[in-house]
Amino acid sequence: MALINIDNISKQARQRLKKLAPPAGIEILTYKRNRGLSILKQEDGTLEVRERGYEENHFTVTMEELPKLIKSIAKREFPRSRKVRFYQLDNPEEEGREKKKL
Repeated sequence: MALINIDNISKQARQRLKKLAPPAGIEILTYKRNRGLSILKQEDGTLEVRERGYEENHFTVTMEELPKLIKSIAKREFPRSRKVRFYQLDNPEEEGREKKKL
């Protein structure tokens, strides 16, 4: 888990996803952990993006389309946030699991 500046989430997401093998992924959450998005790497090289919060959406994109999608989701889900939380998911079952509260 790491707190990342919201301006760098696209860059950080791409860097972390390149190092992961399918079906692993990352989860990006607000500070309060009540809204966010999950990005899961698929076997065919595409990415499955799941948005949870104000809206519930599922997208399938390539690595090149990811920054534009993250930017639009971040405006909607993290409107006043300056920092967001990054979590690594080893498998899709970990998505949405309760995280440790401080």
